[in-house]
Amino acid sequence: MISTLLVENASLVRVLFWVAVAASATIGWLLHRSGKSRILSVLAAIGLLGIIALTVSPSDGGDSGFCTVQFSVPSRGIDTLANVAMMVPLSLFGALWLRRPLAVLAAVSGLSAGIELLQALLPALGRACDTDDWLMNTVGAVVGVLLAIGIIAVDGGHPRRHAAAERRTSR
Repeated sequence: MISTLLVENASLVRVLFWVAVAASATIGWLLHRSGKSRILSVLAAIGLLGIIALTVSPSDGGDSGFCTVQFSVPSRGIDTLANVAMMVPLSLFGALWLRRPLAVLAAVSGLSAGIELLQALLPALGRACDTDDWLMNTVGAVVGVLLAIGIIAVDGGHPRRHAAAERRTSR
């Protein structure tokens, strides 16, 4: 169902991908700048729940019981873009919230590997394990973490300092 929707709207999906990345980065920057770590944690949790819902809910496709090992770099398919996009919010908001981008990158990449393993070991899910999915999920995690590093660098690493300065200047 999701794959069909993505394929039927391929050109729109590509545009929406970049709009979603830009919107997520803007939201992350505004929340980080104002020191809203609780909201960042909620957005990271929503990202995690979305990943779980999309990857371990039963499906009627896929060959379970083994994992396709390719390590090619798929570059054209909508599924590739979806695999990248899926990990951006969790890694972006998680890295801004925890302020440990490399730890978040490792955790999100590990989460993706665990999901692929789970898909291989549970035939009832009807999901396919594929190393390319893990690779593209990790690319998405890198994108999110790089955005977070950029935001932290622009904000000087201290979001509350900016929030306090804005409150002082608005008086």
